[in-house]
Amino acid sequence: MSNAKAVTDASFEEDVLKSDRPVIVDFWAEWCGPCRMVGPILDQIAEEHAESVDVVKLNVDENGETAAKYGITSIPAIYVFKDGEVAKTSVGAKPKAALEKEFADFLG
Repeated sequence: MSNAKAVTDASFEEDVLKSDRPVIVDFWAEWCGPCRMVGPILDQIAEEHAESVDVVKLNVDENGETAAKYGITSIPAIYVFKDGEVAKTSVGAKPKAALEKEFADFLG
């Protein structure tokens, strides 16, 4: 099971938009195979970069309001939020090295 915090439509503003550090949001669904591949990679990134970034998961099936607000049509969609704004996006399953390279600016 993931050690990334689960966020919901109700907690998204507090947990993500108002965070004083960058937050990587994994938009995922239970039935999504590629999402299950990316989950453990994001868990590793969360553990290795705990001092500089938070990693959270948002189930798009259970939290359609937030998914719709950010136009999530393909998952896994991984967004980095900084200062309440989308700072970087990545769609699709990618290896750890590729994700770390994409998000290097936020990983300290």
